[in-house]
Amino acid sequence: MKQPIFLRPLFQERIWGGTKLNEKYEYTIPSSQTGECWAISAHPHGQSVVASGEFSEKSLGELWEEQPELFGYFESDRFPLLTKILDANDDLSVQVHPDDDYANKFEKGEFGKTECWYIVDCDEGADIIFGHHAQSKEEFIRLVEEGNWERLLQRIKIKPGDFFYVPSGTIHALCKGTLVLETQQSSDTTYRVYDYNRRGQDGKLRELHLEKAIDVTTVPHTAAKVEPAIVKTTGGSITTFVEEDYFTVYKWDITNTLSLTQESYFTLVSVINGEGKIISEDNEYYIKYGDHFIIPHEMKSFKIEGQVQLIASQPNSKGERQHEVASTTRQVANV
Repeated sequence: MKQPIFLRPLFQERIWGGTKLNEKYEYTIPSSQTGECWAISAHPHGQSVVASGEFSEKSLGELWEEQPELFGYFESDRFPLLTKILDANDDLSVQVHPDDDYANKFEKGEFGKTECWYIVDCDEGADIIFGHHAQSKEEFIRLVEEGNWERLLQRIKIKPGDFFYVPSGTIHALCKGTLVLETQQSSDTTYRVYDYNRRGQDGKLRELHLEKAIDVTTVPHTAAKVEPAIVKTTGGSITTFVEEDYFTVYKWDITNTLSLTQESYFTLVSVINGEGKIISEDNEYYIKYGDHFIIPHEMKSFKIEGQVQLIASQPNSKGERQHEVASTTRQVANV
């Protein structure tokens, strides 16, 4: 298999969702409260489906089980990553995610949830909640019990193009007016800390998960430093945002033609702006904003042409960091 595997996303309605997924990417969305595009997913709560080609209409989960060679026989009992686009038309709940050990013990074997965000677009003056000010677990609990959210929560101003790494244990929330591409472990476990006293469709206050949230929150908060590494060429640029235990995430800015080599297991790719084409050894494929695809293991070399921006990610094995492997989707020539 030496061609990209294009996937059809699915959509999740959320109380805080809106219509930007239709306005920005022309997706057919289920309602005016559509919060999430699950773009590349094999999670049981929502699976992408192959859009065309040899494996058309197979779910990504089926493909993972039946065709492990496509993924370089990556050692995991399930597809490791999940790519989303989120439309925060309103504030998301303040929340935190567990690590693998806690989730495995308390969430029926689920992965933990380390994630990262690329800010595709946002309103002028938009911000996010990222971290907290408590210096001890006792102070954290006290401020939560008092509902002293202004004292507890840390807010950060954002702009398009910003990138944030959000390891498990980090208190966080996307806020109103933000469109984000999220790369995360394949998990759907979230512990709500605060939800602005909002009521769900049933008219009841939405559930909080304070005991578990207190268990897993990192205190004091320490923000992981993100230092993007940028390689510029005449064909565009490659930015490596983060290399960590679970994933490596890149941005590919194509202005002409960029030739790339894959030496990792496989690569997840989302087109966030523009259009162009991806050229494999024996064919070429039109790509545009809103497309999502996987570059399988045996697709070792390819070119991307056009005026197009893409976010790409690769899975890493926890504890191995795999610098030589994870960072080897690289530019080798310009045409």
